[in-house]
Amino acid sequence: MFGKIVYISDSVAHINIPNGTPVNMDLMNMHIVFEDGERRVLGEVEDVSDSIIKVHFLGVIENDQFVGGVLRKPTLEAKIRLVTEQELNLITGTDTTGMFKLGVSPLYSDKPIYVDINELCSNHLAIFGNTGSGKSYGVASFIQSLFYDQKFNPYRANYMIFDAYGEYHNAFERLSEVNPNYQFKYYTTNKQDANGFPIQIPLWLLGIDDFALLLNAEKHSQLQIIEKMIKLARIISLNTEDAIKYKNHLIAKAILDVLYTNQTAASKRNDIFTIVSGCSTEQFNLEAPIQGIGYVRKFRECFLIDRDGDFQESVLITQYITSFIDESLDNYEAPNDHAFQLIDVEKALDFTLISDGFLRNDKLYDDAITLKVRLHSIAISESASFFYYPEYVDLSSYIATLVAKNNKKSQIINFNLEDIDDRLAKTIVKIYSKMLFDFTKHLPNRGAVPFHLLLEESHRYVQNDQDNFLLGYNIFERIAKEGRKFGLILNLVSQRPVELSETVISQISNFLIFKMTHPRDLEYIKKMLPNMSAEIMEKQKSLQPGMCVAFGRAFKVPMIIKMPLPNPAPHSSNVNVVSIWQGR
Repeated sequence: MFGKIVYISDSVAHINIPNGTPVNMDLMNMHIVFEDGERRVLGEVEDVSDSIIKVHFLGVIENDQFVGGVLRKPTLEAKIRLVTEQELNLITGTDTTGMFKLGVSPLYSDKPIYVDINELCSNHLAIFGNTGSGKSYGVASFIQSLFYDQKFNPYRANYMIFDAYGEYHNAFERLSEVNPNYQFKYYTTNKQDANGFPIQIPLWLLGIDDFALLLNAEKHSQLQIIEKMIKLARIISLNTEDAIKYKNHLIAKAILDVLYTNQTAASKRNDIFTIVSGCSTEQFNLEAPIQGIGYVRKFRECFLIDRDGDFQESVLITQYITSFIDESLDNYEAPNDHAFQLIDVEKALDFTLISDGFLRNDKLYDDAITLKVRLHSIAISESASFFYYPEYVDLSSYIATLVAKNNKKSQIINFNLEDIDDRLAKTIVKIYSKMLFDFTKHLPNRGAVPFHLLLEESHRYVQNDQDNFLLGYNIFERIAKEGRKFGLILNLVSQRPVELSETVISQISNFLIFKMTHPRDLEYIKKMLPNMSAEIMEKQKSLQPGMCVAFGRAFKVPMIIKMPLPNPAPHSSNVNVVSIWQGR
């Protein structure tokens, strides 16, 4: 079948087909071996005509091992033949320790393809494909293959699936039937879904950056406001003697600042009543009694204006206010080991508005009001329940509760985000991602507790957004660059890779590419991935549903893989219009 090599370019050999030789088999994508003395060079057929076969060089076989890349090309006299079964095993893998079956090769009579678990699961993974290409089935099949393997027990695995459409619950809900040591845990944003746990995020675990995302901050000046707000939220939520003194100290200083301005008495009274209405305590509210010499006045009565345009009780009110000012309280810090809720954060923002540097600064005040409006809209919405947690937990304990179910560990934790808008879903995913990054980063033994973040419709979250401008980093880019060494691994699933962050894509090591047709996506992938050759691009165009082109660190060569149908399957199929229209 194979004649002589007539021409060798940088990476392709042109092989002559002798006249009269029938090409009686489909050679496309088949593997060819060039024997040149003791050297064996492996290639793959990329083009067949009636007289020439073009073979792309892949690597060399040395000491019964495959090594990618070819420095020395075969000579024109090299013997050419199809790959043997033994040689094929070097690139498709075998059923040995540390390997698992990902799928089969449709080119070689459904020959099983085994992949090194460490190479695939210790590196970031991207799964791309059009709607209907079998992408969700492929994700479910991949994870099921790991957990259904009888030789392998990933008991300490932590797959955190952020599910945009609620597709994966059906695929994994019966995980414990495979092995009683396995558990599936399901969180949901749908309050009517009795099968799931509600998403509840402790606000005290959120830092400045998290609140900036939650409140959609846009300016660096707003970060200063948020920092002060978080500090005050810890104090506002306490009812200790020191906390009460601090609150009164802040109110008293704010009122005194107003009294020392050049405004009219009426304007001063309006500002002071606004302060007390927003930030009240037992000592500072409009009805609070103030003891004079031989008489008592209510707080509001002290601000009656006489005929000279002054406050009738200016001396009394000044003495009363200054009695609460204690400069040593400016450095007061509340302990961090207690809970606070949205109502405390709202009050804290009110106190922030009257604290030093804010009340008389119109720009900061306007920026704070913007945050106040956004915070209040969350507090009065149904989303408020997502940020309620009944009792104090630290970060480690909270992470432990996420994976715990019935006092046992869960290996697959599914967050169903289909009932909230994209902006809030993006914020929640970023908050959880940052929590896991901080948790894994500070473990005493690096990488001791691996987590896999599987982001369905990841183009909604992993974007080139303004985080780098506002915060100085993007959490997904940080995880992409640093997460692997801490055991935090990204698994991105998307039908629109062109919308993903370029920095994140550049750090992905393994790819499963299902059929894609959009030219912008294809061009983007080709541009971003140096190992995405024209040969791979051509392969994926002809893929059937459930097939993908797999390449990267876990694969010796790019190969077409047919993945088994998941059982059970995810809820990702199209609506049955015929059945519904006919009332079946």
